[in-house]
Amino acid sequence: MDNKIKLTIDNKPVEVAKGTTIFQAARQAGINIPALCYMKLDNLGVENRPGACRICVVEVEGRRNLAPSCSTDCTEGMVVKTTSPRVLNARKTVMELILSDHPQDCLVCPSNGKCELQDLAATLGIREIRKVENAAVSTYRKDYSYSLKRDMDKCILCRRCESMCNDVQSVGALGAINRGFTSIVAPAFEQNLSDSPCVFCGQCVAVCPTGALTRTDDTGRVFKALADPTKTVVVQTAPAVRAALGEEFGITPGTSVTGKMAAALRRLGFDKVFDTDFAADLTIMEEGTELLGRIGAFLKGDTSVKLPLLTSCCPAWINFFEQNYPDMLDQPSTAKSPQQMFGAVAKNYLANKMGVKREDLVVVSVMPCIAKKYECTRKEFSKDGNPDVDISISTVELASMIKMANIDFVSLPDEDFDHPLGESTGAAVIFGATGGVMEAAVRTAYEVFTGKTLERLDFKELRGFEGIRTASVDFNGTTVNVCIAHQLGNARKVMDGIRKGELNFHAVEVMACPGGCIGGAGQPYHKGDSSLLKARAQSLYREDANKPLRKSHENPYITKLYEEFLGQPMSELAHHLLHTHYFDKHHKI
Repeated sequence: MDNKIKLTIDNKPVEVAKGTTIFQAARQAGINIPALCYMKLDNLGVENRPGACRICVVEVEGRRNLAPSCSTDCTEGMVVKTTSPRVLNARKTVMELILSDHPQDCLVCPSNGKCELQDLAATLGIREIRKVENAAVSTYRKDYSYSLKRDMDKCILCRRCESMCNDVQSVGALGAINRGFTSIVAPAFEQNLSDSPCVFCGQCVAVCPTGALTRTDDTGRVFKALADPTKTVVVQTAPAVRAALGEEFGITPGTSVTGKMAAALRRLGFDKVFDTDFAADLTIMEEGTELLGRIGAFLKGDTSVKLPLLTSCCPAWINFFEQNYPDMLDQPSTAKSPQQMFGAVAKNYLANKMGVKREDLVVVSVMPCIAKKYECTRKEFSKDGNPDVDISISTVELASMIKMANIDFVSLPDEDFDHPLGESTGAAVIFGATGGVMEAAVRTAYEVFTGKTLERLDFKELRGFEGIRTASVDFNGTTVNVCIAHQLGNARKVMDGIRKGELNFHAVEVMACPGGCIGGAGQPYHKGDSSLLKARAQSLYREDANKPLRKSHENPYITKLYEEFLGQPMSELAHHLLHTHYFDKHHKI
């Protein structure tokens, strides 16, 4: 049976598989049909096509009404026009109706310049919004949280955020409520995001086509700290940031800008420029030791050991876990995230070496993730009200600061991080990609467990973009079964399987965002282009391959930290400073 369909789009013969929509067929033929609600993340199983915006309408010969191309399947012999006068007029009319109920504050909107609604209005030649007598513009209250802001005045009901929150992340914090003109996308009962099941992953922000969902902006707090002569301000930068920051300055995606980033941070006025990768190496020492301890006890017959060990680097994942699996609170590693480990070391070790009081040392982090903003506020990551990490800003916020400071980023020379908290291995760099934490852990755990040198450093079986990946790693005769999941919906599948006893692993890595940290909501928007995520991942793997040291336990500054301060991995002091505990946050309705 022939599964192919032949049709004509704008006088161009097209052949596609059955079940292909007009929108997809046009894209395959190199014909662009504009859309607002449609979204597809190739290779990640993410697609939103509610047919709600009606911007993508086309004219189909023999059909009385215009058809929404994103939700209309192709049929044999179909003749489609995508730019007829009727189509263009309809799109313009729909856009004018959307704009008539939309705030006209583009100049101060956080999404100005990166707003799909704004871009499409310009494409359709709309230069004024018609005034309608006695027409009222909808207004809603603003909703602020540590990580993101919700301004429903700017919502166009595209439902992208709902698709990400429910279908991809399985969080269920957002949904359409009310009817007719009062329809809105919001948490149940219109509660605040901070009171809802929201885990602050920010994937709703990452796909919003307008300024309805935006990151909180903490750049003002950083500039204020830098201007305070009584404060010593240090900065740490996460591995995924260097793989995406250049995109904000027109540099080819997938280009690592580590050296330029360090140079830019110095010119912004930071007293010391450090690398979160140092803390990633430290995380492997603590988390890896914890894993080997559990496996060792299990092999000796201790049936009370909690396996698998779950990674704890991702704050959105930890928030999700605390809300949905309170019966398994002793399952995750107790190791803090690299961000928080860095903060603890900076405030309790570095401050003494620099002769600075804890309260006078300001630790700023640059993260690909907006959940890190929330993580900084967790009370357990502070001492006497003074947080270990004072301010977290996103990749995009750093780019904004560089532009505001009139720094020519592209022309900057490459510079190194400061020591001692700026030295890292290749294992730490790959933390930014899904599977990277597991691969880094394997490199160290193997050598510690077997006492032998690991010859193969690239574990290709742990890499890739499949939502759930499993692998067995041979530890010199002992098989270690691992699982890797990215996107919280996939994490839920794995956790449900573990809870039911259907899945058995020694270790599980979970990252909340598509592709891991490289797809975080603090990164430049990928707009559904998964090739961008792959380019970022490859950038990290290249940097890893070019590092002289590629195993966390080989970092000489990590060794020195243990010798001078911590003693050994999982020591009493290390446990006090570098480990945490978890809470039952299950929402009881």
